[in-house]
Amino acid sequence: MIKNTPMNTKIKRKVIAIAAPTASGKTAYAIKLAKEINGEIISADSRIIYKGFNIACAKPTKEEMQGIPHYLIDIIEPEFEYSVANYVDDSTEAIEKILKKGKTPIIVGGTGLYFKALLEGWDLPRVAPNKDLREELEQYTIEDLIKTLKDLDEKTLLPMLKEPKKRKLIRAIEVCKALGEPMSKYPNQKEPPYHVEWIGIDMSREELYERVNKRVDKMFEQGIVEETQTLLKKHGKIKNIISTIGYNEIIQYLDKYISLEQSKELIKQHSRNYAKRQLTWFKKNEQLGYNK
Repeated sequence: MIKNTPMNTKIKRKVIAIAAPTASGKTAYAIKLAKEINGEIISADSRIIYKGFNIACAKPTKEEMQGIPHYLIDIIEPEFEYSVANYVDDSTEAIEKILKKGKTPIIVGGTGLYFKALLEGWDLPRVAPNKDLREELEQYTIEDLIKTLKDLDEKTLLPMLKEPKKRKLIRAIEVCKALGEPMSKYPNQKEPPYHVEWIGIDMSREELYERVNKRVDKMFEQGIVEETQTLLKKHGKIKNIISTIGYNEIIQYLDKYISLEQSKELIKQHSRNYAKRQLTWFKKNEQLGYNK
């Protein structure tokens, strides 16, 4: 474990942030730490907020939580969009609740943007989803969306070009249109609200990838195929399901495009790629110590 506490002369209330890639053991570590220091846990994961996203997203079970209260897990149905601004509002409320109990908030997860927005004082625009606009933009090609966003906000577009995602492009266009100005004018950064002790979980890339592979094998033993079928029966092929690693590949199997074994190998590959992207993000935060 890597712990770093930044120097800060202004006394602030303390939170702990455990930011680490998928399959690194961060959930078990957070629970152990919470028991030792009288803490409670806030998830920083953009997928386990959704009800029913259990096996594929390695959502901790009640038994695994060991009686430690967890926040921002199973809070909405997958039909609903959940923005970074929503996360900041809900997690801030959870932090305040925990602090009032005299306990230590422990924020744990792998969604780097959640950590930055919550702990670096971002003042985010609150823009509700525009169903009609989204349906219109869904008909656009990636190239058309890039051109549209470039006209609205080239600065926001530039970092997206390395790996353009339709969902992110549509959201950026939606926000720009709602604000009537480039979203790159936001976030306005305020004084960070808390004193943060950052914790990273360091291991070799080979060990991390091996843990990812073993986790995927376990997902199949636990019934990821059946979980995917249940979600499809209840919700259909909605965006938040088909865009989630695990469900996407199982759907390809269920639709008879690939074999079950191929779906397993794809989940492993995509999960390893995701872990690599997470590490790239976390390395930008020197206080996590991943560059050592």
